[in-house]
Amino acid sequence: MDSKESILKKEGRKFPGATYSEVVLAPAYEHAKQTLLEPMLAVHKAHLIMLVEQGLLEVNEAYQILAGIYALDKEALLQSTYDGQYEDLFFLVESQIMNVAGEMGGSLHLARSRNDMGVAMYRMVLRDKILLAIEALLSFQETLLRVIDTYKETIVLGHTHTQQAQPMTFSHYLLGIYDVVDRDLKRLKAAYETCNASPLGAAALTTTGFPIDRKRIAELLGFPKIIKSAYDSIGGADYLGEIATVIQLTFINLGRFSQDLLLWSSQEFSAIRVADPYVQTSSIMPQKRNPVSLEHIRALSSSGIGNAQTVLQMLHNTPFGDINDTEDDLQPYLWKGLHLIDQVFRLTKVVVGTIDVNEALLKRRAQESFATITELADTLFREANIPFRTSHSIASQVVKIALARGLNATHVTSLLVDEAAKAVVGVSLNLPEEVIRKAMDPEHFVKIRSLPGGPAPEEMQRAIVEREASLHHQISLLHTEVNRITVCMEKLDKLTSHWGKKDEDDINTGH
Repeated sequence: MDSKESILKKEGRKFPGATYSEVVLAPAYEHAKQTLLEPMLAVHKAHLIMLVEQGLLEVNEAYQILAGIYALDKEALLQSTYDGQYEDLFFLVESQIMNVAGEMGGSLHLARSRNDMGVAMYRMVLRDKILLAIEALLSFQETLLRVIDTYKETIVLGHTHTQQAQPMTFSHYLLGIYDVVDRDLKRLKAAYETCNASPLGAAALTTTGFPIDRKRIAELLGFPKIIKSAYDSIGGADYLGEIATVIQLTFINLGRFSQDLLLWSSQEFSAIRVADPYVQTSSIMPQKRNPVSLEHIRALSSSGIGNAQTVLQMLHNTPFGDINDTEDDLQPYLWKGLHLIDQVFRLTKVVVGTIDVNEALLKRRAQESFATITELADTLFREANIPFRTSHSIASQVVKIALARGLNATHVTSLLVDEAAKAVVGVSLNLPEEVIRKAMDPEHFVKIRSLPGGPAPEEMQRAIVEREASLHHQISLLHTEVNRITVCMEKLDKLTSHWGKKDEDDINTGH
């Protein structure tokens, strides 16, 4: 058993201990240098601009600090490894700035804390990744609408409780998926709205005694608003939980879709065929066409759910305040979850965009199925002027007689309906053969269901046009927001281009 002395001999007698470095600080440093360096530098520049505008630093003092920021060798930082000399990336960067700016470089941290600064960087990274996820969903919707338009007259069987229910079209199913994704987008946008707020100026948790301008620094960094409460700025973590919840639900929805596609691509269903670029063969069975792309979509969706659940578990029962549980160890799970949304929806887009549907087989199945029997019951109500529950009983009896005799739906005739009617109400209905045949036709079934949300081709066309207009609007809003943030980041350099004696080109290129 290791004694206290032997442990300290191995670990070292000052911060950070060797194992703490290995388990916590080194991994956090790796994530930070790859993901947080650019947001950190943007926060530095914005804070510096605000300090000058508020008269807390002179321009010549700020220029010294700015020179230190521009002197940073970002490539060297990206290639560096954690050596324990500095606690984290922030202190390493601060040290390198001060190597150039001198003691004045320390004034960059005036009126702020690593608390509000860290949350700001997390929010900046997360908003960028949410925008990428939104872009992936919108791109998927574009492709999905094209597929919906292709198959808006393709008759298939709809299922409830996994059993044949009623005829519909393949597009009717896909439009349901489209609208689910639309709600995923709505939730992502709501999470983005919550995330895209500035904590800067909260400092450690109580703001500062210096007359800084919280709204100005938010504006400089592209945040449309500040988090009103300074304590909430550093203690609130529900913005993380909201993103995690959206990730979970988005992947749950996608997983259900991929499960259906996997089932329908089986030889027993033979409903769809996944394109060759997205299938694999067996190492031993030459006939196999394994739709592995769909399996990966399903598996990666489960992985995304797991990442998001980890975030929620890490938040559970933590104190309401600044705490490491919500910081370096947690953030990568959200980054990965949002990155997975981008990856998996891009994969789903190309797989769904290239599938072939076995239209003839699916139509034949619908014709032979008793899924149209609902319309027969409706027809008996209309044509024979009998109560619906009675017509329902007669239609049910038709199915029982047909199944007992090994008949399918195409064999239902007026005589069979009369036989069923006699068994239920004691008299024949004597309806024309054409009326019964029409009632049992799946194409007729679909065509007359033209209410809003129905599968009729004319209604489907209306729905496609409606959603295309909304989709184009959403894409335009996304591009506007991405451009707005880009302009804010570029403006940081322009606002400081007149500082010092160096010309604009020197400053903007970092020389």
